[in-house]
Amino acid sequence: MTGILKNSCYLTVALDVPLTRFFEYSFTSEIVPMVGDRVIVPFGPRSLAGVVLGVSSATQLDRSKIREITALPNDMPPLPADVLALSRFCAEYYGHPLGQVLATALPVALRQAKVFISPEPSGVYQASDVGLLLANISARAPLQRRLAEMLALPMARAELAAVSPSAMKWLKTWLEAGWVSFTAALPDAIPLPLAAALANKDQQAAIDQIVDTAGFAAFLLFGITGSGKTEVYLQAIAHCLAQSCQALVLVPEINLTPQLEARFRARFPTARIVALHSGLSDKERVVNWLSASRGEAHIVLGTRLAVFTPMPRLGVIVVDEEHDGSFKQQEGLRYSARDAAVYRAHQRQVPVVLGSATPALETWHNARQGRYRLITLQHRAVGGAMPPKIEIIPMHRAKTVEGLHQATLNIMRDHLASGQQVLVFINRRGYAPVLSCGECGWLGECKRCSAKLVLHLKERRLRCHHCGYEEQIPAACPDCGNQDLRPLGQGTQRVEAALEGLFPDAKILRIDRDNTRRKGSLQEMLRQVSAGEANLLVGTQMMAKGHDFPSLNLVVVLNADAGLFSVDFRGEERMYAQLLQVAGRAGRAGTQGRVLIQTGYHDHPFYSQLLAQDYAAFADSQLDERRSMQLPPFAVYALLRAEAEDGALAKAFLVELQSVLADAPSVQMFEPIVASMQRKAGMERWQLLVMSDTRHPLVNALKRVMPMLETRNNKVRCILDVDPIEL
Repeated sequence: MTGILKNSCYLTVALDVPLTRFFEYSFTSEIVPMVGDRVIVPFGPRSLAGVVLGVSSATQLDRSKIREITALPNDMPPLPADVLALSRFCAEYYGHPLGQVLATALPVALRQAKVFISPEPSGVYQASDVGLLLANISARAPLQRRLAEMLALPMARAELAAVSPSAMKWLKTWLEAGWVSFTAALPDAIPLPLAAALANKDQQAAIDQIVDTAGFAAFLLFGITGSGKTEVYLQAIAHCLAQSCQALVLVPEINLTPQLEARFRARFPTARIVALHSGLSDKERVVNWLSASRGEAHIVLGTRLAVFTPMPRLGVIVVDEEHDGSFKQQEGLRYSARDAAVYRAHQRQVPVVLGSATPALETWHNARQGRYRLITLQHRAVGGAMPPKIEIIPMHRAKTVEGLHQATLNIMRDHLASGQQVLVFINRRGYAPVLSCGECGWLGECKRCSAKLVLHLKERRLRCHHCGYEEQIPAACPDCGNQDLRPLGQGTQRVEAALEGLFPDAKILRIDRDNTRRKGSLQEMLRQVSAGEANLLVGTQMMAKGHDFPSLNLVVVLNADAGLFSVDFRGEERMYAQLLQVAGRAGRAGTQGRVLIQTGYHDHPFYSQLLAQDYAAFADSQLDERRSMQLPPFAVYALLRAEAEDGALAKAFLVELQSVLADAPSVQMFEPIVASMQRKAGMERWQLLVMSDTRHPLVNALKRVMPMLETRNNKVRCILDVDPIEL
């Protein structure tokens, strides 16, 4: 979009630099940018991409010192008012320069100081007759056949081009033969799908509440695992699409996106569905982002950054597994995508649905206080199956085989013998958490962090999971020369090796971050599980949420006690959510699943709460504790963390910040202390905790220290984290 102005004009531009100020440039042309447009400007010796925040015919600066913009690319629609408003909110609330917030909101290709030329014409491709197309493709051409099968549904160019570098050449041939057609644009409105599943009473009540809402409303869709929350999303979105609106769906993990995308495509075969997550190439991401911002995409499925995606016809926002910590960005702009989604829905006056079986306590509190509307799904949707039966296996003085209780092994054998799948859940990668010397007590430690090196036996490496440092396994103890070094504890690799010996006939599959790095590897593993090609699974938290395996009927949880003694006040909340989520993987095909939790603290009150599987009671009790201790959501916290090679410099910097905040009204501070991980990546870390009963005093107080955080300091780096999820 452009406007007409015959005279020179002056532009206020936000740039991707660590400064809160904006910059002024001139532009002389009949066609000038609009607010929200992307421009390329000179900045010192460099060129940078920026976003226009204001256009004026006059300036207060010396005109001779104002530089002219380099280019007006016109390669994207201007950022709309709601995205600009959301960006301003995040900049103010999270204490981050607006220029960097706006850069975060753009795909990488549009943050660069060059024109992006989209190779994709607007529109979709689809086979006229998939059977006829496949009949004309050799059985020995698997990629061509895969491409043809995709064309059973409307597909964008970027989605097809990702299959093979030769995809567009094949597509051109098929177009010329008449086997494939190209449609320049899809209709805005998508008719209600005929293939919708029949909702049960609880689901239908939830759907009715959401679709009957006019304007903004925040819903907490609280449903036990397997209760059919996704079906509620699908039917609410169907009504949205029928009204010519777009839907934004946020998920916590990249690995959940392809599975959910396949389900959405099956339900909405005529809709344009695009994904936005870091697993895409820069080109794929910007093409999908442009499709959404031009109003061409009907549904956007993405991880946290997708919350900033421009959508001119936005009608509903869904945040699935809203409790998940992945929605909180931990670098740069440390925003909560869940909270940003609620803010954006309010700006656009559309409903937002927050779904979870174990809501974040902040969300639960908002529902209890009436700020959010609580919708409860109390029963499993599939076959009326009961929630899984959770059993505690006491490990105190128990005889174990490779860390597994004999009772656990017996139950595993019974399930495998009856043709069922078993998942062994342990939330630790590698072979063992640490390598030790039994003679002198030496432990393998990271040279750059206050952390132990994790043993990865197959790769013969010791690795730090915090900074990436790694080294070879020493042949002998570096301190005493003892050659009998032993692993302590268990990781997924060690459990996998143990199960290979204990269950030689089982088809074992390990699924963790170490063996799913290659693109498409996770999807292939999940396919093997669904197809029954593996019956004994070993997995981390990647397996705890969102997956639906009909044959999985037993979950075994190892090393479950870590959260019981966490220094973080959210430790039990996270542990409860994780255990209940992984328990929900069992028994999703009409039979009651079984969950065995091995613990050395079987009489801890936490486990009695977990066995009851009453999240509402657990959450209310946790909130009572938080209220008495003035912890979130009954207080608002910000964390200032300083790091330097010399810890004394980091502490001194925080003392300076403390003096600036000393007389801030309605704000309390704690003394600077060493961070829970004192040293990370070679830097000593200290932190200062600031709190207030309400948000506004805290935000206003933090504005005082922004100039100090903005001032370049080569010796000390300081970050601000508002609403930290870890203290």
